[in-house]
Amino acid sequence: MRNIIIVQCASTGFNYVQDIADRNYNPVILEMKFFMDNEMTEKHRKDVRDTYKLITADYDLIYEKDTYEETLEMVRKLNPLLIVPGTEDGVILATRLANDLDLLCNPIENIDAMTLKDAMQKRLAENNLRHIRGKIVNNLEEAIKFYDEEKLSEVVLKPIYGAGSVGVNICLNKTEMIEKFEEIVNEIGYYGSVQDNILVQERIKGEEYFVNTTSCDGVHRVTGIWKYEKITTPEGNHIYDTIRTVNELGIRESEMVEYAYDVADAIGIRYGPVHGEYMIDENGPVLIEVNCRPHGCTMEAKYLDPVFGQHETDSILDSYLNPKKFHLERLKGYKPFGHAALKLFITPKDLIAKSTPMIPISRKLKSYYSTDFKPLTEDTPFEKTQNLKNSSGIVYLSNEDPYQLQKDIELLRSIEKNAFQLVLSEELDRKIKFDKNTIHKDLKSFIDEIEALGTCLLISDTIYDDLKATQITPQQLKETEGKFDTVIVNLNDSLIEYSDEIEVSFILNTLDRIKNGGLLIIPQSTFELMPNGRIGAEALVKTLDLKIELPLHQYPKMLIASKR
Repeated sequence: MRNIIIVQCASTGFNYVQDIADRNYNPVILEMKFFMDNEMTEKHRKDVRDTYKLITADYDLIYEKDTYEETLEMVRKLNPLLIVPGTEDGVILATRLANDLDLLCNPIENIDAMTLKDAMQKRLAENNLRHIRGKIVNNLEEAIKFYDEEKLSEVVLKPIYGAGSVGVNICLNKTEMIEKFEEIVNEIGYYGSVQDNILVQERIKGEEYFVNTTSCDGVHRVTGIWKYEKITTPEGNHIYDTIRTVNELGIRESEMVEYAYDVADAIGIRYGPVHGEYMIDENGPVLIEVNCRPHGCTMEAKYLDPVFGQHETDSILDSYLNPKKFHLERLKGYKPFGHAALKLFITPKDLIAKSTPMIPISRKLKSYYSTDFKPLTEDTPFEKTQNLKNSSGIVYLSNEDPYQLQKDIELLRSIEKNAFQLVLSEELDRKIKFDKNTIHKDLKSFIDEIEALGTCLLISDTIYDDLKATQITPQQLKETEGKFDTVIVNLNDSLIEYSDEIEVSFILNTLDRIKNGGLLIIPQSTFELMPNGRIGAEALVKTLDLKIELPLHQYPKMLIASKR
């Protein structure tokens, strides 16, 4: 069985392993050395190794040697059929090995244009393609000189090699450029290296996309088009909000695809993937950067297949191993079957998270596919989001109905903005005292009033003798069957006892006890003990796709919602 080697297998590139096994080849992961010992490097190492847990097919694991010559000899003995990069930091080594072993690959002389953000723009200029003006500098004086000579106003500072928007800063004027430059020069980059050279580029404003292509002997075809929505922070960081599929080409988007083909030609792509990031402004499309590997964000094959009818790593292997299928798929055109989006959560400040209520919340969405939040240990720290690397987490969504997908995205954005404790909870102290006699009196009065509405279920810490309702404790919820016209959630002590994530799960599960057209009632004495109080309770109600009803005058404060 011939070997196919994946250099640095992580992110969406992990799908290669199953795809290779399905083709009756033996997948081999070559894990690269981490040449620096620092916090960023250790985090990247953990990300890479955590990805292995997602792999279900059998594979061999080998490790990069101390010298390139030793690594080449180790790989040569495996007699590989192909060598492909799984992530950005694997591109150089994979390309070098494949060239030295005379395998199908991209010419090594193009490696700078394939990996360095300044070199790829220079290659476009050499081929008379639109490009972004920029200059590599290693001190502030050079940055100021370039800024002045080019008569720039807004600029972008970025490392010449990296990923995930780490180290990318938008500067609205010269003063901001000076301040940001002094902050980021000599910082540790995405892959653990020191950023001693900074690329200063003119800023292009427009709509941002990524176009995934794969190439077979210099012929390119699209495997997916996605559109970014990013947010610029007051500090000048450009951070991700959502990434969603482009299902039908709009104005100027076909021009962007043609330009993407020209970019692939210009940087010398013969085989395999290009994950190209583009901006469309009033002058048309322009390249932000290319990454010659599968796209990021760890998108599973079974997530992508229902949307595109294929997934990228399998199509990439076709470009090497099955040219007939590659060309057949190219002639079919671009016809996604479904819509997909990623919501990346933006942490508003440094915090210590103790539970993740967003996990049970997202599972209730009609477009839900999966979540990706890092496992919490006791008092897990999260940094204020400044780039893709320190996003709080991701919810993966897909739906055949684009309107339902958009509705779910808007709900997640609203929760993120108004009730962040429902994303990552710090378990803030909400031990508000309510008079239990008053609660009892209010419940009795309200239940008597709604008797004509039909059956009533009261979920309560306390069981009362004189209420005209079926009463259960939270522990009895799973044992309760039947649909009720009204469900009242009256919880006080138990909300203090459990984590916010467990509490949210419980509230969400009350939906199964309400008839269509029925009511859910959450009194003030309950919702003020929930994460983000009334706002948090309203967010949960909207998650359940319930309609928030008008409050009733002359009754105690309560949240009333109906099941459509």
